[in-house]
Amino acid sequence: MSSESTLARLSISLPADLFRQLDMMVEERELPSRSQLISELIRHALAEHEALIRPEEMLAGTITLVYRGERGRVRHQLAQTEAEFLREVISAQHVFLEDDQSLEVLLVQGPAIRLKELCDALRRVRGVQQLELVTTTALLPPLHEHGHEHDAKRKGTGE
Repeated sequence: MSSESTLARLSISLPADLFRQLDMMVEERELPSRSQLISELIRHALAEHEALIRPEEMLAGTITLVYRGERGRVRHQLAQTEAEFLREVISAQHVFLEDDQSLEVLLVQGPAIRLKELCDALRRVRGVQQLELVTTTALLPPLHEHGHEHDAKRKGTGE
């Protein structure tokens, strides 16, 4: 079955200024159509909505932080906070920016409520200037299958 057969058409009316801004955005991003941009915006809004109405929904995404201050102190407090959410924080990437600023991107996965709690805890660290969580309902493959290795060794297969 082709993707064309699974498409549904939507007709919307927009204020002229909003329509022009939408077209400018499509052109600036060099997208092939308005539909592609609108689909992206709707997916983002749906992921945000899921997080609000279904706090136990599993989500994957990124948390982007910009912070400044005593680099050692702030980085240490952020690391302590991330350690409290070890199951949700899959990886972290840190770079130093100009003027005593740092940028950190966390790859996260977990229930929406836990990701919100993580963001709230990170925001409480003095020196955090910006924080943005971007999520999707698509999940990362599990890193480990709990009990699989232990069960295989116990059964004597060693697999």
